[in-house]
Amino acid sequence: MSKMTGRGATGNATSRRFNLPEHEADGDWLDQRPLIDGEPPKLRTSVTVVKSRTILTRNSSPDVPFSQSINAYGGCEHGCIYCFARPTHAYHDLSPGLDFETRLFAKPDAAALLRVELAKPGYAVTPIALGTNTDPYQPIEQQWRITRQILEVLAETDHPVTITTKSDRVVRDLDILAPMAAKGLATVCVSVTSLDARLSRTVEPRAPTPERRLAAVAKLAAAGVPTYVSIAPVIPAITDHEIEHLVARAAEAGARHAFFIPVRLPHEVAPLFRAWLDTHFPDRAGKVMAIIQSLRGGRDNDPGFFTRMKGQGPWAELLRVRFHRACRLHGLNRDRPMLDTSRFRPPKGPQGELF
Repeated sequence: MSKMTGRGATGNATSRRFNLPEHEADGDWLDQRPLIDGEPPKLRTSVTVVKSRTILTRNSSPDVPFSQSINAYGGCEHGCIYCFARPTHAYHDLSPGLDFETRLFAKPDAAALLRVELAKPGYAVTPIALGTNTDPYQPIEQQWRITRQILEVLAETDHPVTITTKSDRVVRDLDILAPMAAKGLATVCVSVTSLDARLSRTVEPRAPTPERRLAAVAKLAAAGVPTYVSIAPVIPAITDHEIEHLVARAAEAGARHAFFIPVRLPHEVAPLFRAWLDTHFPDRAGKVMAIIQSLRGGRDNDPGFFTRMKGQGPWAELLRVRFHRACRLHGLNRDRPMLDTSRFRPPKGPQGELF
């Protein structure tokens, strides 16, 4: 199978769960070009506007530490091959493969819809999580600025927020995040899965380099923003040897907390990941999948609450011991910042006055 330059998935097969047809090229001449020097043409990114009626997503999963979230975008240009959100593209009749990376959705009305939600009588304040499905700071945020607009509403209303990203673009919003953090209203989690820039280009082809992400951690911490580093996912026989070094670099950059999650392969992610292994790591593909299955009760994926985030068996226990020892050594996870929900005040303006 050929490599697609600058993209994570090696193919674009449509999910069979919903009996949808396979997607073909759209007929544009750029998509019809023959291979150039043995490589397929680069795929361009398109963005479709989504008109939502509501913007908050409620969550009741017992192993997820937030109850409401906002996803400003659908799909993610970073192209991380392991992304658990890939199957969501099947609901749009699109492929969780290359479509997920190239055919994106944006919600430009998100901030206005959030104002309406926050102004509703009886609204119960709990931290809003950004970046729970796809990255709020992927490349298209530079033009669309939807995440920034959401943060402006949250800052105006003193509403707590948590952000998860693997992009240093988050520091562009430090002018909002730093004052919020000073009030106990904001935390940021930066995902760093490997310190190997070459590997990172393969597994997360359009995400910023590991060093840029660690530099972002340092800037966030220096600005007083409580900052986590997420070593997620840990890929056995590919990135697991870096756990101790990643924890050390996170602490050096000023992170106060860290966590890790073994790689998860739900639904269509498993065949995409297998194809990626066959293309980029044919020498160890079988070994990688054997270890993953040992972590997941003999399957490619374990969807069970709690075990899905931790894994099971000797490999999972070894990862936990190594990680916790490294955190103790470097002084991470000694406390846990609690976000302040008492400052919230409903938004003012036309949207708020409707209620």
